[in-house]
Amino acid sequence: MPARNWIVWILIICCVVVVMLLRGNYETGGETWTQHQFMQYAESNLITSAVINFSPQSPYMTEVVGTYARPVEKVEGDASKTKPADAVGHFRAKAHLTDKEWMKLLNKENYTAKEPNPMVLSVIWGVLPFLIVGTIVWFVFIRQIKMAGKGALSFGKSKARMLAKEKNKTTFKDVAGVEEAKEEVSELVEFLKDPKKFQKLGGRIPKGVLMVGAPGTGKTLLAKAIAGEADAAFFSISGSDFVEMFVGVGASRVRDMFEQARKNTPCLIFIDEIDAVGRSRGHGLGGGNDEREQTLNALLVEMDGFDTQEGIIIIAATNRPDVLDPALLRPGRFDRQITVNLPDVRGREAILKVHAKNVKLDPTVDLGIIARGTPGYSGAELANLLNEAALLAARTGRRAVGMVELEEARDKVRWGRERRSMAMTDEDKKFTAWHEAGHALVNVILKHTHPLHKVTIIPRGQALGSTMYLPKDDILNRRRKEMLDIIAVTMAGRIAEEIVSDDISSGAMGDIQQATQMARAMVTQWGMSDKLGMVQYGENNEYVFLGREMARSKDYSEQTAVEIDMEVKRIIDNGFRVATELITANRDKLEAIANALLEHETLEGSQVEEIIRTGSFTLPPPAPKVDPPSGAQAATVLPENPPKPIAPHLPGLGSAAPATA
Repeated sequence: MPARNWIVWILIICCVVVVMLLRGNYETGGETWTQHQFMQYAESNLITSAVINFSPQSPYMTEVVGTYARPVEKVEGDASKTKPADAVGHFRAKAHLTDKEWMKLLNKENYTAKEPNPMVLSVIWGVLPFLIVGTIVWFVFIRQIKMAGKGALSFGKSKARMLAKEKNKTTFKDVAGVEEAKEEVSELVEFLKDPKKFQKLGGRIPKGVLMVGAPGTGKTLLAKAIAGEADAAFFSISGSDFVEMFVGVGASRVRDMFEQARKNTPCLIFIDEIDAVGRSRGHGLGGGNDEREQTLNALLVEMDGFDTQEGIIIIAATNRPDVLDPALLRPGRFDRQITVNLPDVRGREAILKVHAKNVKLDPTVDLGIIARGTPGYSGAELANLLNEAALLAARTGRRAVGMVELEEARDKVRWGRERRSMAMTDEDKKFTAWHEAGHALVNVILKHTHPLHKVTIIPRGQALGSTMYLPKDDILNRRRKEMLDIIAVTMAGRIAEEIVSDDISSGAMGDIQQATQMARAMVTQWGMSDKLGMVQYGENNEYVFLGREMARSKDYSEQTAVEIDMEVKRIIDNGFRVATELITANRDKLEAIANALLEHETLEGSQVEEIIRTGSFTLPPPAPKVDPPSGAQAATVLPENPPKPIAPHLPGLGSAAPATA
């Protein structure tokens, strides 16, 4: 029985005893009589047995409990006849009689007196109020204070959770697309199962493994698979679990976590998002005695200090390796860094097959085509793609998920959801159609761009229209000619919009931002400027560490900064000039694409190419009729002529324009 419950049971028993004492602890039930009724039956000698309870606490009102003989009842309508009744009845009465009257009753054989022990009753009545008051004080005050004290002491206890193998069903079979990383961590599991295999050659188990990768690549899933495969104890904790409002709690939790681990060696400790406590010391905005720094110091000492012990492996995951403290990354602490990259085309197909086990797919679905059409997608995005496709198929009444649903789900995950319910004026549609036609025309004509996938004037995400192009293969390097042509494509939307409207709008904001970032990267990071040469100007500011950025000064002069700005502008102006020449020379084809967009809203890349070659295009076969959803679901209905399954193309940089009306 838990320690808290015995007090409750004692209170319940005390209450029952008190009730029994107050009621005389006698037989209950029967009729309740007044004093007058009791005296009538007593004088008529109808009471067969009675117990008179004399109580010192109520001398003026004595309780009588007993049985009586029921009188014979007469039959209605015939006074000469009678009917028998129940022989015995029970009664309870309270009477206030004189001593002489009580003695007269007690002289009869069927009356007995019962007087409780006055000593016991006086003790009970004297102690019971103090017991009740003491119990209330215990529960309301003392017990709460003790529990608060225990809570304060428990702040320093580790929040690491030990995973039971029975509850964790994830294994290496559920991890796909990161084969190299899986081999690295499977070596840890093999070491834990058979350490002599490595030790006989002089090898020692690594102290720590740091998994680095973009969000959604499967770092935590890999850790779950390790827990499912390993026979050793597995503790899981998040970096934020060390952070608390009380000073010293983080360091105390680190020490307690390793204390638990030492009792269960060999074991694995997984720290998710370790950058929450592992940031570089001395670069933050706080003082030198920062609480987070004390937590990091405790972690460093426990991993490799005087009082360390073999058999404890730390596995940590982060997508911010640039902000981690160098002392945390040295050999002896994190001996091995495993990079969990975005999956390639074979990895994406394997991931899709893993997640497709629980999805009902149409037999015509080719996951290889979807894998080739989703470069740059992480494992989490691929799982979301299949889930969105299943939801879309269910909403449209399909019996299985087909290629059309997978195509739409892919576009929704990458570029946003179609907003067909958005009200656009005819003028806005016209300007958007010409804008997107400019992107599509220049993208098809230029030699070093990626193949055009789709162009649409249906609002999707934050854009009123989109021009989507997909590379043929996974992008591993960016070429200079490719970058210059892409900049020309981003400029084409503004040029085409200006031709038809004789004005410009804010719709090219996204294009301008994309082109500027690309041109600046070409000049300052990739050495693609003949004027400034192969020099890196400034560090990569993809991740900003506030304390470090505030303490940093520019590593190039003001004159160089001016030259960088001029070179960036020259590259963008050159792209603008190239796009203007192409649009001017192909004005009729631009107008044909824009008119086709106004009529059909969405065009496939092959259809745009056919328009540029012949001036027209053939419509795809009509899709099977399905009752469209209504209400809020109407915003996700597929186009009336759904796109055909694409060729092995891959997604790249889509141009979303215009962003605003």
